[in-house]
This record gives sequence, C-alpha cells and structure tokens, in this order.
Amino acid sequence: MAGPLVWPLAAMVLLTLLVWLRLYQTRIGEMKRRRIHPQSVATSAQMAAGVEDSRAADNFRNLFELPVLFYAGVLLAIQTDAGGHWLLGLAWAFVALRYLHSFIHCTYNRVMDRFKAYLLGGLALWAFWGVLLASWLA
Repeated sequence: MAGPLVWPLAAMVLLTLLVWLRLYQTRIGEMKRRRIHPQSVATSAQMAAGVEDSRAADNFRNLFELPVLFYAGVLLAIQTDAGGHWLLGLAWAFVALRYLHSFIHCTYNRVMDRFKAYLLGGLALWAFWGVLLASWLA
C-alpha cells in the first residue's frame, strides 16, 4: 500500500503538468503574437534568442532538478515502508515551497523571492533525506 506519501508525490506531478501547460500557453501565444516561425526556434539557442518570455520554460526545466531527488526519496520511502509524520511533513513542505517557487517564477519572477522559496524547499528536501536515512539506520 502506498500510504500518505503518495499525495505529495501526486501534487508534484500536478505542478509539473500545470507548468507544462503554462509553458505552451505562453510559448504559443508569443510565437503567434510576434509571428515567429516554429523552424526559426528549432534549437535551444535559437529559442533563447527568439523568444522574450522564457519564465515558464525555465521553471519547467527546474522541475527536473531537485524534484528528481524528491521523487526518488518518496518512492524509496514507500518501497521500504519508511514513513512517519516527519517524512510526510517535510514532503508537503517541499511541495508547497515548489508551488511557491513556480508561482513566483512564472509570474512576477523576483529573483530574491524565488531564491528564498528555492532555498527553503531545498532545505526541506535535504531534511527529508536525512530523516529517511535515519529511519533506515534505526
């Protein structure tokens, strides 16, 4: 049985989907508005030079950095039946801070606000892994 840790995992998948949808909404909208031919932005270098708003695309890439360790940790916790309130609380803290980070990144994009959410989320993730490793050693 997956247990309660499956819910923060599902919430991260949902966040990734929402940012993916936002990426295509902003990207296609800008390309239509500015009449950018798709072939003129065929490579990442051309895309970086050709579009003005890369916030959602940048955030989408961010969702495959630290969150990969989150997914691995949650799946390991579920597989090894590690759990408890600390792991669940830290998992939800990480997810909430990633939602905040994505909101900031995809909207007003103030770097220091985004950095604070990123830093706190990272600390929650490292604490999650610390609690997970400690539960295996106990």
